[in-house]
Amino acid sequence: MKNKEIIKRIITSLFLISLLMLTFFYSYILLILLILISIISWIEFNSLIIKIFDKDKINVNFLRFLIKSLSLIYLTFFSVLIFEGITNNNIKTYTIFLFLICIFSDIGGLIFGKIFKGKKLTKISPNKTISGSIGSFILSLFLVPFFYFIFDNFYNPFFLIIFTTIISFVCQLGDLFISYLKRKAKVKDTGNLLPGHGGALDRIDGMLFAIPVGYLILSIFNI
Repeated sequence: MKNKEIIKRIITSLFLISLLMLTFFYSYILLILLILISIISWIEFNSLIIKIFDKDKINVNFLRFLIKSLSLIYLTFFSVLIFEGITNNNIKTYTIFLFLICIFSDIGGLIFGKIFKGKKLTKISPNKTISGSIGSFILSLFLVPFFYFIFDNFYNPFFLIIFTTIISFVCQLGDLFISYLKRKAKVKDTGNLLPGHGGALDRIDGMLFAIPVGYLILSIFNI
């Protein structure tokens, strides 16, 4: 990655983190942001589907319509889930924890992958390595002691370790799934909205799956 791309990525990341922090204090910013991200992500996802499937066949056209409809429903569900999680004081801390796991998992994968390189994780995404995957787990686990001690015994530390590992794993699977679609569509990024990062879907691919799974686990344990 060239220096200019790294600078772009850092600037964009700082902007996104600042924007994310504002959403925890101003619900109207959160609402606007969720609507914009959902619409843009849906458009980017549809662009991938169009490139993947042959548009001339009737049965494929129906399949594309079905996928578009289901993806719109899922993105709406995801947005409502996030809005509820951030605006509800009872689960806001858990929502922050889920977001940070995804962010740290992404950063850990990038840093460890660049430093240690090594064997490729899968053919789906040639840039992803086993060392990067391990780094995703390691960096996300650094959040456990912080949330356990700073937030007044947030929860059982063993549960937090297992929970964080699962969320990081699902986050990586979400990233690989979108990477698979990009590979099938023969594109590098889902879009060019965010300099150094690609499209909106590139940024939330892991969160799309990890955060709902996180809420599901928390609900099962009545947390």
